[in-house]
Amino acid sequence: MYRFLLTPRWWGINVFLLLSIPFCVFMGSWQLGRFEDRVDSHRDAEARIATDQREAARPLDELLPVTKATSGKQATASGRYDTQFLVPDRTLDDEDGYYVLTLLRTGTGRALPVVRGWLPGSPDPAKVPAAPTGEVTVTGALQASETPGDNGVSARGGLPEGQTAAISSASLVNLVEYDVYDAWVTLNRGDSGMKAVPATAPGGTGLDLKAFQNLGYTAEWFAFVGFVVFMWFRLFRRELEFARDAELGLLPDEDRNTGEDGEREPERSSPSAV
Repeated sequence: MYRFLLTPRWWGINVFLLLSIPFCVFMGSWQLGRFEDRVDSHRDAEARIATDQREAARPLDELLPVTKATSGKQATASGRYDTQFLVPDRTLDDEDGYYVLTLLRTGTGRALPVVRGWLPGSPDPAKVPAAPTGEVTVTGALQASETPGDNGVSARGGLPEGQTAAISSASLVNLVEYDVYDAWVTLNRGDSGMKAVPATAPGGTGLDLKAFQNLGYTAEWFAFVGFVVFMWFRLFRRELEFARDAELGLLPDEDRNTGEDGEREPERSSPSAV
């Protein structure tokens, strides 16, 4: 009854089953490991941000370019506040609002984007406190330029004048007539009563879309293991029922002439045929 397992077709099915299961388990475990690494990296980055806040501030130019090692470090720079922008669609403490972003003209000829604070509601220039005048020195957490459409940063265009969707040098350089640092700073204390914007973990270390993609791929690989096993048992049960029906003579004539390897047997000549 089980002789069909020795046919070439079933040898191929069994070999595929024996190879696919460990391969899927390996790939699922690898994707799960990638997700766990990102979780650990996220925890380490958050812990490092808290540690960096207690460190002494260093001059801005010593920390550039922004890397995973320098992101979140305390930076200091001096200059005069110039052009100001509002950054809409920013949430703080589960409340919708916007950032107040002011460019600090430094002695290097470039401007440093400084997030002076956060305000609730829709962007309204009338509600924004005026930036301090004269020479100022700012201290805050260094952050890398944002990428529109990544990590929750809005990519929509057509914003009113005086607004920008992303804190990015590539965007800001088109809005002002001077060079802009490829970085920005969020003040440790909100300016003029505004709420301070906390620093975020550098890109590639947080629980972003890629991390949850790894988790989704993990589920897919393990689900494929179950699918392969299910399909094997389904084929096995069908072949077993076919073999039992053949032994009981319950198959139609056309199925009786089909061999166990799936090929039709030649019809035999009748004894009376000449």
